[in-house]
Amino acid sequence: MQGLAYKRIVGDAFGGVTASVIALPLALAFGVASGVGAQAGIYGAIILGLIAALVGGTKVQISGPTGPMTIVAASTLVLFHGDVSLLMAAVLLTGLFQIFLGLLKVGKFVKYVPYPVISGFMSGIGIIIILLQINPLLGIEGVKSPLEAVASLGDIWTMFQTDALFASTIALLIVFFTPKKISRIIPTPLLALVTVTAISQLADFQLATIGTIPNGLPEISLPNFTLSQISIIVSAAMSLAVLGAIDSLLTSLVADSLTKTEHNSDRELIGQGLGNALTAFVGGIPGAGATMRTVVNVKSGGTTRLSGILHALILLGVLLGLGEYASIVPMAVLAAILIKVGLDIVDYRFIKIIKKAPKHDLAIMFTVLFLTVFVDLIMAVGVGVVLASVLLTVRMTSQVHSSVNDLEVSVRDIEGCERLNHDKSFHVRVVDIDGPFFFGSTSRLVGQVGAMLETKIVIFNCLKVPFIDLSAFFALSEIILKLKENGIIPFIIVSDEIQKKLIELGISSTLSEKHIYHSFDKAVEHSRDHVCKNRS
Repeated sequence: MQGLAYKRIVGDAFGGVTASVIALPLALAFGVASGVGAQAGIYGAIILGLIAALVGGTKVQISGPTGPMTIVAASTLVLFHGDVSLLMAAVLLTGLFQIFLGLLKVGKFVKYVPYPVISGFMSGIGIIIILLQINPLLGIEGVKSPLEAVASLGDIWTMFQTDALFASTIALLIVFFTPKKISRIIPTPLLALVTVTAISQLADFQLATIGTIPNGLPEISLPNFTLSQISIIVSAAMSLAVLGAIDSLLTSLVADSLTKTEHNSDRELIGQGLGNALTAFVGGIPGAGATMRTVVNVKSGGTTRLSGILHALILLGVLLGLGEYASIVPMAVLAAILIKVGLDIVDYRFIKIIKKAPKHDLAIMFTVLFLTVFVDLIMAVGVGVVLASVLLTVRMTSQVHSSVNDLEVSVRDIEGCERLNHDKSFHVRVVDIDGPFFFGSTSRLVGQVGAMLETKIVIFNCLKVPFIDLSAFFALSEIILKLKENGIIPFIIVSDEIQKKLIELGISSTLSEKHIYHSFDKAVEHSRDHVCKNRS
């Protein structure tokens, strides 16, 4: 047991150290990209990383600023006209909303977000990161939106700085082509940051740098806003909260697949929410569970919360002692690191099967990708989920079959009814419904009402219906009432579960419970009784 405990501690130590080494350059880069400053990335990584590790529901998850959250935070800051205090108010509400989502136990529903939506969103985020870093990569002043980045592409070849191009080229070569034997020991983002910063200092390159980073602990301050600003703050906070929840819980699923364990979704949301809320008081940018850092933690031996805690404490040590050195890091280096991050976020798994993927999935993915890059990130997810739901409804509706069939009923064994055996008209019609009976399939059944008339009995055979929703219930009730107005007696054959549901919804007000059956043969037997004796 002692040997096992020691092995876990050593594994957590390696995992925490490795994750912090990767987190440092990314936190600096995300802080700068957010528009708040490099220190905001460090503050967010420390506070969120520590609190989520202590309280969250995924033991091995490493949390901190992420690409998607940084892009939304940057867009929010632009919306607030650069008012950092308003952004911190939104970050505080982001955390509170996430805690609320966790208490409502909605974490488990994230797994139901369709994959094409996630793919389009993540690829869109990757493209945004790349577009926004092209200018800093070449020593040109950055732009605030992907549209501006695209519009400025034609001018970059006349505006770039030679020193920045040289430094960024070295950084790109390091992050993309460092041999795995070396990158396993020293993560490429850190290697690029240290190497190119040293070269820039020795060669006296004229480059834009991060600038002064406060040394020591951050000051605690309350977000400042007015009542008239609440609506835009709430809107931004809801966007960040939903995005952070999705980002974190998807990373939790990745962690589960690596560790063969199962995370607690609701606890994870509470941990992320508490971390983001506290981040707002120190001026940090919001974050979420970070997939790459979590994977590195697990691969390096991390198995418990200790690795995440250690990762945050190491970053705190850097903040307290190495801030002055981080201030000389060239912006071009951070841009190169972020471009690698952007390319890594793009969903190549979907791209590989793009020619074989169903057309409706492609439509969803490209719609979400386009909206993510050029319109709005949260709108993109919302439109994607709605579009996926509509297309799924159409597909499900096409698989639901309903038909109206005439049924010959023999009445020879009933005294006084022999004459009906020579009647050429059909006294019983059976409506067979095969598949989900829901709002998407009700119109087809309503359109068949005319074929149900001119008879005495209509039997709705729903034995092949797995479920029935409220729209279908009301449609069925209306059809039953119309049949009864025409002197036709309705029967229903359903499973015991659906019968209970129908009774709960109040089917008894339109249909006698004795006309609800679980057996087709019993329904036919009773219908024969009605045909002959005309009794209800």
